[in-house]
Amino acid sequence: MEKADVVILGAGAAGLFAAIEAARRGRRVLVIDHAAAPGEKIRISGGGRCNFTNLNIAPERFLSQNPRFALSALKRFTQWDFIARMEDWGIAWHEKTLGQLFCDGSAVQVVSALTRDLARAGGVLWLGCEVGGVAARPGGGFAVTTRRGDVRCDSLIVATGGKSIPKMGATGFGYRLAEQFDLPLVETRPGLVPLTFAEQELAWMKPLAGLSVDGRVSLGRTGFAEAMLFTHRGLSGPAILQISSYWREGEPIHLDLSQGRDCLAALCQARTDAPKAALRTALGALVPERLARHLETVIAPAGPIGTLPNTALDRVAALLAGWRLMPVGSEGYRTAEVTLGGVDTTALDARTMQARSVPGLYFVGEVVDVTGWLGGYNFQWAWSSGWAAGQVV
Repeated sequence: MEKADVVILGAGAAGLFAAIEAARRGRRVLVIDHAAAPGEKIRISGGGRCNFTNLNIAPERFLSQNPRFALSALKRFTQWDFIARMEDWGIAWHEKTLGQLFCDGSAVQVVSALTRDLARAGGVLWLGCEVGGVAARPGGGFAVTTRRGDVRCDSLIVATGGKSIPKMGATGFGYRLAEQFDLPLVETRPGLVPLTFAEQELAWMKPLAGLSVDGRVSLGRTGFAEAMLFTHRGLSGPAILQISSYWREGEPIHLDLSQGRDCLAALCQARTDAPKAALRTALGALVPERLARHLETVIAPAGPIGTLPNTALDRVAALLAGWRLMPVGSEGYRTAEVTLGGVDTTALDARTMQARSVPGLYFVGEVVDVTGWLGGYNFQWAWSSGWAAGQVV
């Protein structure tokens, strides 16, 4: 039987980072993953450039039944600490919008740096290795059954991620393992995912498929001002992905395309200045031309803008500033960037990520009920939670 001080299940961001930290402390570390290559979500993230963290990390930008849980790890290994790692690795990066940081080159650089650090610290990586099961050993520690044989360890870190993007090998293994050790779970569901609509809504949306428009999407008091994208199935784009993590079935969302402008005043002025012009001409100054043409056909009577009564312009302006839509669902785990919910944080020590009732058992990253906003927040949670566990195993 193989022996290790620490076995880590999952060679993603959180698992590799925890492994590096533990190995640097002199621990004998073995990382096991059923995938053929490590860090696949890192590799594909950010369009292949890896949105590795965000300058604006704050606990209120993470969803959890206990949003304060993430604070300990995030404060002890910050975005600035990971930026320092990027500098040490010699990986060039840049800031895009809203504090989002990306590699200048390929995200593969980050995966290579992580695996290189793991090897230099003495950690071992088993890829393409299925885990059959985990059992607590009578004297303490764990026995892990794998295709490459059984492994005995003192500590076990579960970094298996969530259910999102199953074609990349995502499974619910980490949740089943938590249940095996009687740890509570928070209901899981897709997060950061496009929203879908019923046929009556899609009838007018489909002609706009592929169109991106800036605006604000809100649900109650929560809102995001970013781009949104019309698709053949509904709506996507950063603003929609963000609000999807807050949306639940039966709740409407509101689109504000006004971008802070007084649309009614603009339309009335356009009617005065060019009464013979088409409504789409005035709308084209407020929204993309393609959307302007479409809105003209579905919400206003025919004729030049000068013939339209105040009630018609009121209706158009109100729609631009508060478009109420009722999603019927989402595209699910197939395209979701993250999984909401997971191992209940009440069962874990916020400083160490150890299960309170099972000494030596740790959960880090996406498998835990901590989900960040779009834009590097979830990677920072992976680095921070993995780092926290790696200091103590």
